[in-house]
Amino acid sequence: MAQFKLLIDGRLEDGDSTMEVINPATEESVATCPRASKAQLDKAVAAAKTAFPAWRDTPIAERRAALVAMADVIQANAPELARLLTQEQGKPIEAATGEVYGAAAFFRYFSTLDLPIKVLDDGPGRKVELRRRALGVVGAIVPWNFPMILMAFKVPAALLAGNTVVLKPAATTPLSTLRFAELVKDMVPPGVLNVIADANDLGGALTAHPDVNKISFTGSTETGKKVMAGAADALKRITLELGGNDAAIVLGDVNPEATAGKIFSAAFQNSGQVCIAVKRAYVHESIYDAVCDELARLADAAVVGEGLQQGVQMGPLQNKMQYEKVLGVIEDARKTGKIIAGGLAPEGKGYFIRPTIVRDITDGTRLVDEEQFGPVLPVIKIRDGEDALARANASAYGLGGSIWSDDLDVAYDLAGRMESGTVWINKHAELDPGIPFGGAKTSGIGSELGEAGLAEFTQMQVINMAR
Repeated sequence: MAQFKLLIDGRLEDGDSTMEVINPATEESVATCPRASKAQLDKAVAAAKTAFPAWRDTPIAERRAALVAMADVIQANAPELARLLTQEQGKPIEAATGEVYGAAAFFRYFSTLDLPIKVLDDGPGRKVELRRRALGVVGAIVPWNFPMILMAFKVPAALLAGNTVVLKPAATTPLSTLRFAELVKDMVPPGVLNVIADANDLGGALTAHPDVNKISFTGSTETGKKVMAGAADALKRITLELGGNDAAIVLGDVNPEATAGKIFSAAFQNSGQVCIAVKRAYVHESIYDAVCDELARLADAAVVGEGLQQGVQMGPLQNKMQYEKVLGVIEDARKTGKIIAGGLAPEGKGYFIRPTIVRDITDGTRLVDEEQFGPVLPVIKIRDGEDALARANASAYGLGGSIWSDDLDVAYDLAGRMESGTVWINKHAELDPGIPFGGAKTSGIGSELGEAGLAEFTQMQVINMAR
């Protein structure tokens, strides 16, 4: 069994205690993981604070080169990292491999960016410049659904901007991140990148730490509120990418079978454990039955199993708590709608749930109004696009959404009035490292990715000089 260590001040070290990481497909231990103490968290923050001035003053070309080197080592070790990811997270090995390569691509993307001085005015009476300065120590907190790719939303941007980082993966999926840290530890000076693992007990201490200047958090809305409260006393900079209850509005002019296939993929990727998965499908009454039938057919045909097995399309839920939550949502949906596929938890080990389609359900039910974050999709009948838009916008969430129509003018108009940070037309859940991503309403604050995401790791400074 592999040995895992924390990375603190450029050195690999044991945790002050240990914890077991469980494979959600087998409910057996994958490995014993180091568990950091509060003292080790403080040590990591102190190391990052000490390393910050020299890293901030390192030429950006050298910081770019470090990101490229990290991308190279992620890619070179993709098979090992992907296998770890499948064992701790549960997703099929093909999806895990894609996530690892995606993380490398995100590091490469950020290595291409710059933070130039922008001259806003250069007239006879004054010269005005806009600069972007590093903030200091960044606390990066990553969830369990995409440990590698969401790490790559944060770490390369923070490092390129000249910040130092204390990275905390989720308690149930720390292994691939710790192995990443071991692989890249010598690519930046000691203290620039620190990685700790906890049992969900150090997030508050990291968020409120007086020497942490920014928190970048991805996770649930409720935890995001706690992060915001913890950062409030020091008015820390925060970026919050939180929950979503993405609506797909399907108008009556589309091909029902083809559209159902695309919606199925967007709803059930990673067993539905995706912040921007389709979580509610609003389907026009004229094609409602056809779409429901095709979704049910695809759900019944899906291959669910242990992620290292060939041909598996969907793995288990990642942890027991989420598994039990989703089962509760399904039981409630039996009373408020009609389950036409799935709704079952196979016997035996593992947190498996068959992909589940629920029709004849409407707003005001738990499955439609809450974020299920699992392999369950409600399909709601609508009269027209305006009816669907009003229902979609009634949600407190606003992360993503999509409009499906062969009339692009109609789709474009509806998209512009959808209250979501991202709206896709005739597709869903497409992310690109060069396109900013962030939520509206209770789905988040700030943005990640793209030049806008890089700017979130900086302090704007204006120099206004008289002539």
